[in-house]
Amino acid sequence: MNARRNGLLTRLGEKERFALLLIAPAATVLVLFQIVPIVIGANASFRDWQLYNPKETWIGLAHYRYILSDPIFLTVVLPNTFVLMFASVAISLVVGMALAHLLNWNFRGHTLVQTMILLPQMIAPVIAATSMRWTFNDQFGVVAAFLRFIGYGQISWLAERWPSFLIVLFTDVWIWAPWFALILLAALKSLPREPFEAAQIDAAGRWRTFTHVTLPMLRPVIGVCVLIRSIDAFRTFDQVWVLTGGGPARTTEVFSIYAYIETFVNLDFGRGSAAAIVGAVIILIVAWIMYRAVDRLANVSR
Repeated sequence: MNARRNGLLTRLGEKERFALLLIAPAATVLVLFQIVPIVIGANASFRDWQLYNPKETWIGLAHYRYILSDPIFLTVVLPNTFVLMFASVAISLVVGMALAHLLNWNFRGHTLVQTMILLPQMIAPVIAATSMRWTFNDQFGVVAAFLRFIGYGQISWLAERWPSFLIVLFTDVWIWAPWFALILLAALKSLPREPFEAAQIDAAGRWRTFTHVTLPMLRPVIGVCVLIRSIDAFRTFDQVWVLTGGGPARTTEVFSIYAYIETFVNLDFGRGSAAAIVGAVIILIVAWIMYRAVDRLANVSR
């Protein structure tokens, strides 16, 4: 084995050996903190591995059958996860596009407006969610004070399903719309000027120029942004946990909260690992479909 390894290293050139040396630390970290935990979790998902009584006996697909037949997972968790993912990405994209066009203009106070718009990206999601929780507090929050000022009744925002879910969605959009704005602004500044000059010569209005010139040229960038953000939105945890904790009565629970509760609240490491594997398979399928769509958009734009 050692002779074979030494022979392989001998056949590699100096540049190849140097490249392997450079990537060795990153590869070691990836294996220790990504690959190994995934393997351990996958192994645990087939075992009776409750943290208060870790028998670790092999039970096969029992955890997967439980999760895929769990009414909470099928009728609450998955719908909430996909609604939050698609709604957050769509609204953030629209708001980010509008903000990018605003920042693409030169006007007085441009730097101040840009700083204010990008401010949510500088705040940790936990802090942003905590701020929103206090803002929508039904007793002494800013929103409650404003409603009392205009004579409107008190609303228990975080005590009902859809008001709570809308606050989670609003918080997620508030955090991530500036991310779309930043990337789309860079894309707008890199677009060639000739198509816009041709549109002006043809007397095309702003909306027609946007739909027939700007948007087609931005399709590859938009596709990549949507793909990256969708994968990230699927595993949203911070905002939901801080704002609602999955409540009231698990009605705003999303996939990451479900896996967390099974693992660290119910102390069932095996079932929590199975939930994580199921979620990973789902997001891989969704990501593959979205990747094909992004690739098609990029080919169309060419």
